[in-house]
Amino acid sequence: MAGRVAIVTGGTRGIGKAISVALKDAGYRVVANYGGNDAVAKAFTEETGIPAFKWDVSNFEACRDGVAAVTKQFGPVEVLVNNAGITRDSTLHKMTFEQWNAVIQTNLSSCFNMCRCVIESMRERKFGRIVNIGSINGQAGQYGQVNYAAAKSGIHGFTKALAQEGAAVGITVNAIAPGYIDTEMVRAVPPNVLEKIVARIPVGRLGRADEIARGVLFLVADEAGFITGSTLSINGGQHMY
Repeated sequence: MAGRVAIVTGGTRGIGKAISVALKDAGYRVVANYGGNDAVAKAFTEETGIPAFKWDVSNFEACRDGVAAVTKQFGPVEVLVNNAGITRDSTLHKMTFEQWNAVIQTNLSSCFNMCRCVIESMRERKFGRIVNIGSINGQAGQYGQVNYAAAKSGIHGFTKALAQEGAAVGITVNAIAPGYIDTEMVRAVPPNVLEKIVARIPVGRLGRADEIARGVLFLVADEAGFITGSTLSINGGQHMY
């Protein structure tokens, strides 16, 4: 329904930006959360007209205060897209606890933090749409990413469990597992490595951020009330199961 309030975490860049813009274009009242880059957030708001709210999604109190501020200004949050994520790649025998913990807290604990802060209101209103952004690397694993793969795999399990809790009260919880998408993060991969990645994608190219956003729009629609606990893989056929 047009006018529903939506929060997109990590919503000012890359996949998150595409999701924020797509939701706005579909009539949602969107707030994009971001964690650090004020200049990018300011440019994002100037370009899109979407307000950007800064808080650390790995911090529960910050999420609680951020959601409260959004609710006060725009109304109850009915759509939540947990997109925020970071990488701190390293093989396990070289990985520091800080590298492990930063990824787990930002990518996985943030889902608890944000969902916990909106779930009671959704239950009271008997409506909610939650989409958690997982990853192909949470499904298939990836060398040098035990932290990232663990966090993203955890998101998929979190999604299925919360879906069971919300189903009877009109709340759907689904995940999207993107493959390799043409974003700033992927473009930072060395060209020779990226070439090998693309060679393993049956459609022969990287995905686009707007293709992930299209999946989000499908899952958050009012008409998608019978879809819950699912993981939608958008990866060009790279991983099928």
